[in-house]
Amino acid sequence: MTDPAPGRQRPRFQTWARESFRQLKFLAIGAGSGIASWFALIALVLSVAPLVTLPLLPRTARGIRRLAAFERRRTGDFLGTPVPPPAREAADDHADLATVLTSPGTRRDIGWLTLQATLGTLTGLVGVGAPAGVVQNVVVAALWPVIPGAETTLGAPVGSWVDAGLALATAAGYGALGVLLAPPLARWYARLSAARLAPPRTTLVERLAEVTATRAGALEAHGTELRRIERDLHDGTQNRLVAVVMHLGMVERALLRDPASALPMVLTAQNAATEALGELRGVVRSIYPPVLTDRGLSGAVAALVSHCAIDCTLDTGELPRAPAAVEAAAYFVVAEALTNAVKHSGARRIAVSLHAEDGLLTVEVTDDGSGGADEALGTGLVGIERRVAAFDGTTRLSSPRGGPTALRATIPLGV
Repeated sequence: MTDPAPGRQRPRFQTWARESFRQLKFLAIGAGSGIASWFALIALVLSVAPLVTLPLLPRTARGIRRLAAFERRRTGDFLGTPVPPPAREAADDHADLATVLTSPGTRRDIGWLTLQATLGTLTGLVGVGAPAGVVQNVVVAALWPVIPGAETTLGAPVGSWVDAGLALATAAGYGALGVLLAPPLARWYARLSAARLAPPRTTLVERLAEVTATRAGALEAHGTELRRIERDLHDGTQNRLVAVVMHLGMVERALLRDPASALPMVLTAQNAATEALGELRGVVRSIYPPVLTDRGLSGAVAALVSHCAIDCTLDTGELPRAPAAVEAAAYFVVAEALTNAVKHSGARRIAVSLHAEDGLLTVEVTDDGSGGADEALGTGLVGIERRVAAFDGTTRLSSPRGGPTALRATIPLGV
């Protein structure tokens, strides 16, 4: 009878080998991230120390946040638990100097950056040094007859088979160091980094309150949308269909009495049915415009711009296909903003901009009108804000008296 133990041991060894490789890989990438953190710290000092370079601070802070976001994803994947991102601030994308200097998120990112530049680099040396030490010492031991005098990682020259054996022993030591030290070190630093990258508990509570408020606003906006659809169907389409039924009843009676008089009534019923179909299509388009499916967001917005009553220009970059709900939200933001500008601004020119960067879709509508736009005036701005907030996006409005008016909405693409 054969012993099944070797068959059982093989999967265990494979699992152990994969896990060890994953831990060494995490530490090795951390070394690269630590070096990048050193460069980021140097850039930060060069942005702050000479006062003339202070305007570069927002861009430097943005680069630091990108690096932190990369580490947040990587650490979450390693631990198997997502690291929650900090709450987005309204001025994250184009922050001014005062916002960057007073932002708690910036200060927390700088604290993590210092940790990553020091401990991240040191722990990463284990992930890089252990495999490199094994490879170098094995190669030196194997090739010493061809390359006499080659040195091991400890600086000992290899000139004989005894020295080659010592080199192999050194390689085994590096391997043991990686196997024994890398797993606990990787887990320890991953937990430490996650604790620094995650927002503080107070921020999480505030975030929960924000999400709750956003959900309530989204539900209210959804209810308002359902009431609008019901009103459109009741006041428009339903009345048209009732008229069709009435005219068909009149046609039925006319056919029994005077068939010749039924033709005008049939034509009237046909016209009423055509109008009802047109209104029904309008309601469907207000839910999800078919042009988004056919032409994508950029093509749909281009159609809006081309039909605008005011001279309107469109600036759009390369937009990836986003979830249907995100594209619909961006489309309705542009549509509502153009409607507001035409009705209330007195503008002569409107500019629409669509750009996608860093997983965010940015919609900006600017007009040269009289300004003074206010959410309290019921110009549709509240609806725009609620629609965007439902996707964890942000809305900013700048509309001083005398103009210009600039509406900027930022929506995450990865909803």
